[in-house]
Amino acid sequence: MNVCQRIAAFRACMEKEGFSVVIVPTADSHASEYLAEYFKTRQWLCGFTGSAGTLVVGRDEAALFVDGRYFIQAEKQLEGSGVTLMKMGMAGVPEVEDYVLSLVGKDEKIGVDFGCVSAMYVSKLMARAGKKGAVLHDTGDWFADLWQDRPAMPDAKVFMLGMEQTGRSVEDKLAAIREVMKKEGATLHVNNVLDDIAWTLNVRGGDVLNTPVVMSYLVVSLHDAVWYVDEKKISDEIRAALAAAGVKIAPYESIVDALYHEYKNERAMLDGDKLTAKLFAAFLMSDYVLHENPAMRMKAIKNEVELANLRNAHIKDGAAVTRLMYWLKKNAGKVEMTELSVSEYLYQLRARQAGFISPSFNTICAYRANAAMMHYSATEESHAVIEPRDLLLIDSGGQYMEGTTDITRTFAMGDVSDEQKKHFTAVLVGMLSLQNAKFLHGCTGITLDILARGPMWDMGIDYRCGTGHGVGYLLGVHEGPNSFRWYKSPTRMENTVLEAGMVTTDEPGVYIEGSHGIRTENELVCVKLEENEYGQFMGFETITYCPIDLDAVAPELMTARQKTWLNDYHAMVREKLMAHMENDDERAWLAHATRAI
Repeated sequence: MNVCQRIAAFRACMEKEGFSVVIVPTADSHASEYLAEYFKTRQWLCGFTGSAGTLVVGRDEAALFVDGRYFIQAEKQLEGSGVTLMKMGMAGVPEVEDYVLSLVGKDEKIGVDFGCVSAMYVSKLMARAGKKGAVLHDTGDWFADLWQDRPAMPDAKVFMLGMEQTGRSVEDKLAAIREVMKKEGATLHVNNVLDDIAWTLNVRGGDVLNTPVVMSYLVVSLHDAVWYVDEKKISDEIRAALAAAGVKIAPYESIVDALYHEYKNERAMLDGDKLTAKLFAAFLMSDYVLHENPAMRMKAIKNEVELANLRNAHIKDGAAVTRLMYWLKKNAGKVEMTELSVSEYLYQLRARQAGFISPSFNTICAYRANAAMMHYSATEESHAVIEPRDLLLIDSGGQYMEGTTDITRTFAMGDVSDEQKKHFTAVLVGMLSLQNAKFLHGCTGITLDILARGPMWDMGIDYRCGTGHGVGYLLGVHEGPNSFRWYKSPTRMENTVLEAGMVTTDEPGVYIEGSHGIRTENELVCVKLEENEYGQFMGFETITYCPIDLDAVAPELMTARQKTWLNDYHAMVREKLMAHMENDDERAWLAHATRAI
């Protein structure tokens, strides 16, 4: 079926079940950002392949809501589908819920799969629908019948990390969670978030592309814990190790029945923003406690073992990306290059590094105007040939046994315009300003965002995304609660105080539709500096090691202090990577690429 036929079949289900409008989010049962193929129902239904977006299907109209990262991509992919593109945040564009409510009248039914949205989402939408006289109901999963060739649930084997990788035992992590439970007066904690669970149990898997998590649920009591997971994924050795830590294993699909029957007398601590409405419903008649998953903030603060491993991972990763930069500079105009072939070459360079597992997300390799699409994806059917001119943006990362990386560099493939150099230098200055920030403890990402965004605002332009996000430790490349952004979003946690050990990206950009896109991204570890009568001062350690392309820099647009920041950074890159270059030519090139300006 094509998209129009799929939506027609979906509307037939709506009519049969009496729904006037149905919401199809980008979601699974685990509040995940990146989804296993099995859960990509919104993508299958409307054809938009971006990693975020909400589809609303009414009886006579349908609309896809996406943020600024996907405006250009969605416009292309929705063409001819009959689905209207809603550019979130733009003037005149309604909120998703406002649009949904505009499509229903009194006593009409709104639908969404309660197994894929949070309890808090359902509660808020139900209240709003009630004010209009409409009702919200659980559709369940219709795609089992609609999607004839739907992928199976993932079945990758699980592996377990040792203390030399995690620095903290399963017993210690469970004890820390139980301390929060006791403080809240709870006897049970239910967690459906995959990276929280993986961190707690020191396990990793391969159920989601490029994110080493395991499809599962975790229920922690004051005395033991039960991990609901496909038991075929678990080796006898892992089963024994978890049993020694007080963790039992039960079938993945038995979680619902267990919550309704085995735990019905417990006082549960539940994260209403993460736990699905379907699971939360088991406790609606009980005395439950609302509290965020304790593991979220615990895993955000990396310990010294994790940080030491992360630095090593970034040296490996930086060497791979630097070697790519060397190859691009030496071969531009001499060797045929496409966005796809360059991405593959970078993959091969990473794969040569010891401990490499996979990319940490699908590489964005975007040439010229394609780079203006923040989440552009080259395909066999549509990709650019790279010529010896203009700018090439590559946003990529790796999963290593020592941790997760995320790096963006924009390369001058030959001559670039004065405007491009101006924009490149503004992005560089913004990135360096945040990287070198010194601030008092208590600051949040909102406090500091202006340091990176300011040079763009000075030019009267902006980038329609945050400046940075938290990064997991051999987990999701996007991890909360820490971030840099200038505005308060109802779906984010910008009030999170930046704590020592948090890892956050620093990635301002410029995106000029039809012309070019520029982003420069380093990862920062928050660290403590001096403490005095004014309080605890904080700063950042940069752990991304890779040259910034001086061929695209306009030094005359930088202050002396900004040049010193760049020179100091390049001196560090040279010191970290020189021994990892493979021959004298690479070493000589690296010395030149990191020269002082």
